[in-house]
Amino acid sequence: MAETDTDVSRTAFAGRADLEDLIACPHCDALYTAQVPASGERAVCARCHTVLIAPIRKAGLKIIALTVAMLILIVSAVFFPFLDIEVSGFTNQASILDTALSFRSGLMALLAVATAAMVVLIPALRLLLVLYVLTPIVRDRVPYRYAKPAFGLSQRLKPWAMAEIFAIGCAVALVKVAALASIGFGPAFWMFTAFVFIVLVSDNFYCTWSVWKSLEHQRD
Repeated sequence: MAETDTDVSRTAFAGRADLEDLIACPHCDALYTAQVPASGERAVCARCHTVLIAPIRKAGLKIIALTVAMLILIVSAVFFPFLDIEVSGFTNQASILDTALSFRSGLMALLAVATAAMVVLIPALRLLLVLYVLTPIVRDRVPYRYAKPAFGLSQRLKPWAMAEIFAIGCAVALVKVAALASIGFGPAFWMFTAFVFIVLVSDNFYCTWSVWKSLEHQRD
């Protein structure tokens, strides 16, 4: 059973409903008959309280703007210093690229590739896929060819896009390092901080179900 945040209505699962009218909770797999709530309301799983449908007026345009901002920030952050560390008069600057390349010897090169992929490459690829899918939808045009698999790939890549996890991990590490050295924050640090904030804001506008419904009219 799904309910709106304001308990305005309830939606029960109908066993004989058409498959196209059903929606499954991504967390607990409970099935419901999909009913689009009013703007500003949300359909929530009654079992685990996961948000299933959350339509927001002009959400697509807002997501595109935020996605472009995130893409600019994450790509730019690669080329600027992330931290300045000073110990006993010796100063060293480290960028995200320097961090990845520090593991380039031997088998550790695999760690360098994984770090670069999860922190920069996969998040950037996912943002590009989102732009590819949403741009024609926002313009009320037929979705681009292969938009469905592109959106599906962007959803599968989500757990592997760890740019915000990297930023949080750095913040935790800085607490321990601060007592041993003088630390300065470079431009890339603030770019990642802004990136994490925008990710949180963007998630509030994102409704996966609405995107999939818009892609039903995709051309073959």
